[in-house]
Amino acid sequence: MDSARQKLLSTLAHKSFRLGEFKLSSGGTSDYYIDCRTTTLDAKGSKLTGEVFTEEIRRQEWKPRAIGGLTMGADPIVVAVSVVSGDLDGFLVRKAEKQHGTGQRIEGFREKGARVVIVDDVCTTGASTVQAIEAAREFGFEVVGAMCLVEREEAKGRPSVEKAAAPAPFISIFTARDVREQHLLQNDDTQPIFAVAAVCELCGSPAVTNNPRSRCAAHKV
Repeated sequence: MDSARQKLLSTLAHKSFRLGEFKLSSGGTSDYYIDCRTTTLDAKGSKLTGEVFTEEIRRQEWKPRAIGGLTMGADPIVVAVSVVSGDLDGFLVRKAEKQHGTGQRIEGFREKGARVVIVDDVCTTGASTVQAIEAAREFGFEVVGAMCLVEREEAKGRPSVEKAAAPAPFISIFTARDVREQHLLQNDDTQPIFAVAAVCELCGSPAVTNNPRSRCAAHKV
């Protein structure tokens, strides 16, 4: 793995990944949560994001004029890639058309027929990526690729995105498993320190370790 990609993975694992019990926007629950914006809006994380996405876009030889995605998960990625690349313009897709002014849904780059890449931060069900693809094509863009920073494979959103993007390919920079494994490496507690008169921060059961957090046997990282 190249240096920028490894550094980006390490940043995601440190800043964006949390273990616990979380309710997802899809309505389901998960034992982990990834908030990519704490990485993509971080000064160093933003630069790394721009470098990794730009390199992958060039490696794929898509030769787009611009990149864009559904606000607001895609917003910092679009800006980072535009700044780092120096030649890829950006556009943002509103979740609904404005009810005032020009009433447009696509903001920023607006050249009909242009080759574009759709980006997103996390792909769970894939709904936001699909919305962006459909809006881009409805406007008149030629979608030549779709990308996400982290794919939650267990959510099985890939087929929906691939179907919407076809014949353009869909690529994920990392999977959630990649980020989880890196997070566990950063928080290795193979030598647990047993807590005294402490309870698990997640469920209140007696803690068996407080390194790096107070957790019971069931929720031990």
